[in-house]
Amino acid sequence: MGRPVTPPVAADIIIELSGEPGGIVLIERRNEPFGWAIPGGFVDMGETVEHAAIREAKEETGLDVHLSILLGCYSNPRRDPRGQTVALVYVAQADGRPKGGDDAKTAAVFALGDLPELVFDHELILKDYLAFKATGQHPPPSLY
Repeated sequence: MGRPVTPPVAADIIIELSGEPGGIVLIERRNEPFGWAIPGGFVDMGETVEHAAIREAKEETGLDVHLSILLGCYSNPRRDPRGQTVALVYVAQADGRPKGGDDAKTAAVFALGDLPELVFDHELILKDYLAFKATGQHPPPSLY
């Protein structure tokens, strides 16, 4: 019996900056689909999802992050127009100023009340994040 065929796994990171209350770091993607997104990317073979989140944050924003919680798992087969992916989304804290790198053309801090249009399902993810911040409760699994 062969190995199962499964979707790729990604790690996404909502980065809260110290000194920027109510703001998060977003990246402007260098590759398709173009637009603004939560930093993140695919998990490499032999790497934990947590290490992938830390690595992707560093590559795309230049920031060293400290992961604080796992917000949730997002697996709608239509969440990524390039093909099905499963993303585990972490909340993290960092110090410093973000700077775009690797797959990120730009990295910037946005106030939660003034976000640009987002790609993928990142609007839903940030809605869940805001609910978590308001209630302290993790979002229920989304069946879309």
